[in-house]
Amino acid sequence: MTSITRDFAPPFKLIAPYFIIGTIFYVLCHFSLFGIDITQSSFQEMHIIAWIHLFLLGFVMMIIFGAMAQLIPVVLERGHFSVDFYYIIYPLLTVGILMMVYGFLYSTVVLSFGGAMVLIAMFIFSLETFLTLKDVEKFDIVSVSVVLSNIFLSVGVIIGLVMALTFAGFIVSDITTLLKAHVYLIVGGYIMITIMSFSYILIPMFGLSHGFSKIPLHVAIWMQSFAVSIVFLSSLVDIEFLSKIGYFFSFLSVFIYFYLIYTIDKTRARKQNDMYIISLFIGFVFFVLSALFGGLYIFLGDERYALLCGWLLFVGFFGFLISGHLYKIVPFLVWYERFAPLVGKQKVPMLGDMVPEKSANLQIYLSAIGIVLYSLAIYFQYNYLQFAAASLLGVGSLILFYNLIYMIRFR
Repeated sequence: MTSITRDFAPPFKLIAPYFIIGTIFYVLCHFSLFGIDITQSSFQEMHIIAWIHLFLLGFVMMIIFGAMAQLIPVVLERGHFSVDFYYIIYPLLTVGILMMVYGFLYSTVVLSFGGAMVLIAMFIFSLETFLTLKDVEKFDIVSVSVVLSNIFLSVGVIIGLVMALTFAGFIVSDITTLLKAHVYLIVGGYIMITIMSFSYILIPMFGLSHGFSKIPLHVAIWMQSFAVSIVFLSSLVDIEFLSKIGYFFSFLSVFIYFYLIYTIDKTRARKQNDMYIISLFIGFVFFVLSALFGGLYIFLGDERYALLCGWLLFVGFFGFLISGHLYKIVPFLVWYERFAPLVGKQKVPMLGDMVPEKSANLQIYLSAIGIVLYSLAIYFQYNYLQFAAASLLGVGSLILFYNLIYMIRFR
């Protein structure tokens, strides 16, 4: 297990808005599923594009940025170059996301300005991260992954802005060519590499795992970086064969990452399967299913398989991985800031006391059932299944928000 310290961690009041706003976007995403016509769903349909950006930027990226504000200085054992930048990032990101979603649906001009605001927010995030990294004397694989992922993020967001300006008619570019690069740089380059590297820190810490090898992480990170670079190159030179090579190495990278998680689980001292472990397990199952549907789409070309791949990857894998970690990260941060100074002076709660276990389990199972039902709705094009699934997911998202506020306000 990697040793970490909180001596360089920022105050929780800085982190909390990211988690709260991100979870609000999570709620909005699930209730907005009622407004999507499942029989007309396509990645070329603006409602689908708007929903994807609402989920990935509003929920996934917002939560990750909040977590990175906490984890980067802790892991690097270096204070932020300027922690105050994080007070600027989330308002810019929030407004930019809302403008982008509105722009996709109603106004391409608003889309371009929203995209510019998101670009500024992410540029500030990446710049602050690089400035924090400049004083690091020894780069381990986690530090290297932070550099690689932020490079991919910066390039991916710039390409996204170019596409938004093209939509609005300000410039001319080939959106079809840029789309693959944009998606893979953000999802495969930033999100996946960040998940790989920081789950290597967090999962052993919360599971008390020891004695596992770091080699699979090295291989997975570099192989995923190579895969993303190849897919990016293929989109620029328009050589489809190169992209398939990239997809192959990406799948292989994730397989190696799964092996790493397996070895971490095998060496874990804490054998109890709480809601955190259950969330991770469900998320990994959804990822395997997503990969299977992605393979079917590559070979068969049926867009339903592409939609299922994206749905299970985003809501199933990313959603459960992030929500599961919220049940560990938030109580830990609140306890350390609010109760750690009271140790030895008065009775303080255990971390487990700060998590509403029954409602957390209810949220997990409602969300899992909702994802399965919505997957069936996508495949069979059944509206009634869609509404049933959206209802479960909506209720589950509200419970997650309630649980988050409960943990933040615990006294």
